[in-house]
Amino acid sequence: MEVNNINQLTLIAMIVMVLISFANFFWLNIAGLAVIIGIIVYFIRRESLDGSKLIGKNLKNKRIWLWIFMPFVMNILCLALAILFLPEFIDHTYDRTQFALSPDKILLLIFQLGLFAYGEEVAWRGFFQRNLLKVLPVIPSIIVTSILFSIGHFAVGSFEIVSYDLFFIFINSIFYGIVFYKTNNVWISAISHFIANLFAYMMILLF
Repeated sequence: MEVNNINQLTLIAMIVMVLISFANFFWLNIAGLAVIIGIIVYFIRRESLDGSKLIGKNLKNKRIWLWIFMPFVMNILCLALAILFLPEFIDHTYDRTQFALSPDKILLLIFQLGLFAYGEEVAWRGFFQRNLLKVLPVIPSIIVTSILFSIGHFAVGSFEIVSYDLFFIFINSIFYGIVFYKTNNVWISAISHFIANLFAYMMILLF
């Protein structure tokens, strides 16, 4: 790996993000710090200049909408299969997310889901994946980023439920990574992330 292409501060931040992501495996619920670190360095390094002025142009591209909605489709599949074969997954997902969300206040909930989607995309796609692309090809960069992103969502539970949860998080992260790579725009991947999360959480509340 040619790390010379990565600024020292960026490299340190990426290593810390990796280490923090694994903290959940040791019952240290601090994975959110990885997102905060990614966001801070993202803006310090002025990586926010990522083609945000091209949001309208990107959204006019009909092909990109296919990628944007793929996580939404995957969440439909995920929840449908869970309702049929693994209903405990619904409670697991609710328990994993309820501490950071306000399900009884719909407008606040929508704001929270949007804020978290944007923050995670800034940290993992806008910062981590973009810099990993400097030293790895596209596919490995997206896969590595998605593995770490998934691990950061680990929550204690039965092997079947946790594996099921992390599998679909990983798949959706792959799609977020593709959207970001194709647009070089963290706002577009955040839109995809927000749509998928909003639908999934609303369905979880219904069930």
